Amino acid sequence: MSRWESDLVVLVPDKNLEAVIAGLLSRTQALDIRHMKFKIYVHACRDSGCFLDSHNFLRPWTDLYAHALVLFDRFGCGQEAQPRESLEQIVERRLSDAGWNDRAAVIVLDPELEIWVWSSSPHVDRCLGWEGKQPKLRPWLCSQGLWPENMTKPSDPKKAIEQALRKVRKPRSSSLYEQLAKSVSLQGCSDQAFAKFKEILQKWALA
Repeated sequence: MSRWESDLVVLVPDKNLEAVIAGLLSRTQALDIRHMKFKIYVHACRDSGCFLDSHNFLRPWTDLYAHALVLFDRFGCGQEAQPRESLEQIVERRLSDAGWNDRAAVIVLDPELEIWVWSSSPHVDRCLGWEGKQPKLRPWLCSQGLWPENMTKPSDPKKAIEQALRKVRKPRSSSLYEQLAKSVSLQGCSDQAFAKFKEILQKWALA
């Protein structure tokens, strides 16, 4: 019997990332993990709050949760000049000193959450309201200068989503992000932060 009341506590900067993480954690087979009992909190000070204050925010639960996970965007955290890996190490050291030891991890999305959304999956077009439209979504983004042809992702992933949704008059919402997280293939995402996210979960919750 586990000594912990629950498996995982997660701290995120906003409702969109909360929806994405909830959607991803529901996909245990795709992530190759067992079902985890988890709780997600949103920091009132968004990305900068997660960077500066996650160790204080999560300190009360060191004896209740087996693991803690902090996610935030590099753009918006107030330390944009620093690389993703450095920001992760800084916050992980603070969490360790706050009592989590080696039971916590930090994922910095570089530059921001929307980098995880873009893939070759047809579900992206469907979720963003572009299914069956001409031109297709990627050629349209290329024509708008938002997705250079020699790049695997849009140069500004958040702006690309905003413009794509505006074109089809579809609102951006947390439910949209959750839908994307639940349907888009996880195999085609080569983002290093996402790779770390999967590796950490597999380490903590082997299927």
